[in-house]
Amino acid sequence: MILTFYLTLIIIILSNIIMIFSSILSKKMIWDREKCSPFECGFDPMSSTRIPFSLHFFLITMIFLIFDVEIALIFPIITLFKMVNFLVWAKISFFFIIMLLIGLYHEWNQNMLNWTN
Repeated sequence: MILTFYLTLIIIILSNIIMIFSSILSKKMIWDREKCSPFECGFDPMSSTRIPFSLHFFLITMIFLIFDVEIALIFPIITLFKMVNFLVWAKISFFFIIMLLIGLYHEWNQNMLNWTN
């Protein structure tokens, strides 16, 4: 038990010493920070991250994700057709399609599908 404790302590001390030496010996300067930062989509990484964006793009993304998940849920309904009675399959499919149509009506009613807001 004591041997495990000593080995763990030695590993922690050695790893800390190596990290301290690497940060001291590194050639990075404060003015090289911009050159080493990642470049993503034309945004300046040294500026403020609070850039305003259109909420409409966010809503369109959410609508896409919702319908994408719904398509993934439709596939098991297709395989369910072979396993259960036609009447049970029709009820499940009808209920699912009604839920999709209610969601689409709600999005239409809230003007989420209107791009010219």
